[in-house]
Amino acid sequence: MFSPLNWFLGLFSRDIGIDLGTANTLVSVRGQGIVINEPSVVAIEKKSKRVLAIGSEAKAMVGRTPASIIAIRPLRDGVISDFEVTERMLDHFIKKVHDRSIMPAKPRVVVGIPSGCTEVEKRAVIEAAMNAGAREAHVVEEPMAAAIGAGLPVTESMGSMIVDIGGGTTEVAVIALGDIVVKRSIRVAGDEMDEEIIQYVRQKYNLLIGERMAETAKITIGSAYPLEQEKTMVIRGRNLITGLPQAVEISSVEIREALSGPVSIIMDALRSALDETPPELVADLMENGIALAGGGALLQGLAQRLTDETKINVYVAEDPMSCVARGAGKILEELDTLHKVLSPAQRAGSPR
Repeated sequence: MFSPLNWFLGLFSRDIGIDLGTANTLVSVRGQGIVINEPSVVAIEKKSKRVLAIGSEAKAMVGRTPASIIAIRPLRDGVISDFEVTERMLDHFIKKVHDRSIMPAKPRVVVGIPSGCTEVEKRAVIEAAMNAGAREAHVVEEPMAAAIGAGLPVTESMGSMIVDIGGGTTEVAVIALGDIVVKRSIRVAGDEMDEEIIQYVRQKYNLLIGERMAETAKITIGSAYPLEQEKTMVIRGRNLITGLPQAVEISSVEIREALSGPVSIIMDALRSALDETPPELVADLMENGIALAGGGALLQGLAQRLTDETKINVYVAEDPMSCVARGAGKILEELDTLHKVLSPAQRAGSPR
């Protein structure tokens, strides 16, 4: 229903879309695009539970904090593992956008959440957004937001498919007429890839490396398909036999071997979703292809590997890491036509 007050506030508010991801939180502002892209990490003091840092500053503390401080990720495997810390993180990012405004007004907020979230968690996210100063809050499942951000025609009868590979989960969805027809959500994504690299290096070289070193190796020389020119890099850690620091040169062929397990599981999820997709929609996908989104989409050769396996063109969406945040922002811009993609739980937080 039209509200003169909401219309007036809308002239000055900075309506925002948020991708509440396992690895990173991105915030888009209407008319400005992505304004915040920071790790979903919060550093807190153990005894007092006081928040010391959020985002990039907190991630820099991971693995380096004294016993009195812990750096935690409030979302794990695509679900909220720490309610209170998630609320504080959301509050921080919303207020950070507010602080940049000359004439701040309460914004409308759409938050992209993992599809594994329960109704209770959805309501908690809405409540957190309202407590942080939103005048209207909505939640949308990440694969739907990613599809909208990737420019797929989600409201049309023609079928679209998105594979959103985040930090904690990989979400596969076939979408038509503004709804998800087939969906798969697996807890294998960027974090699992990092863990596989850590285990591979440990078993082959007796070298213990940290999460950040594993992630660097994945980004720098990781691949899912043979490269035209294979690469190498030096990784550093602690030798498990001597206990001393050690550096080892590792190749892209070895990293590809380490990543073969997670890549195969993602492939199986994609194949399973296609197997359940109605034949008319499969025909649409064969014509239009399958979009890859999320940070995992940047793994070298992944699109080519999935194309070879499915016999359907798989391509990486433009700026895949920001698809969910951009999709959430687009929903706000076109709320009249895209309102049906929102979760029913959003009614709890929105004004009637």
